[in-house]
Amino acid sequence: MAMEIDSVVARQRVDDLEAAIPFYERLTGRAAGRFAFAGVQLASVGPFLLFCGSDEAVQRVAGVGATLAVGDLASAVEEAVAAGATVVMPVQPTPNGHRAVLRHPHGGVYEYVGP
Repeated sequence: MAMEIDSVVARQRVDDLEAAIPFYERLTGRAAGRFAFAGVQLASVGPFLLFCGSDEAVQRVAGVGATLAVGDLASAVEEAVAAGATVVMPVQPTPNGHRAVLRHPHGGVYEYVGP
């Protein structure tokens, strides 16, 4: 049985978060949710995660191409590894559930999130 990806959140680094947010709010029809993490300013706007900060601070966020929400994180990681992915960061708890970071066989790095 293939894993099911429930949603994908595209990550986009911007130079000025406040200047970028209105475009994405208009594009998606959704209000931005702003937050900070490890020296990075972020805004979640529909299927986009915008972020800005110093080069050093954004390394952790910028190295991941997208966030993939799955219904069963353990199974999704297991299936991806069986298909050739490698684990960059194993499953860890977060305030909203759990996450893992995997490198796909063609080089893309993705955050998987789930319960």
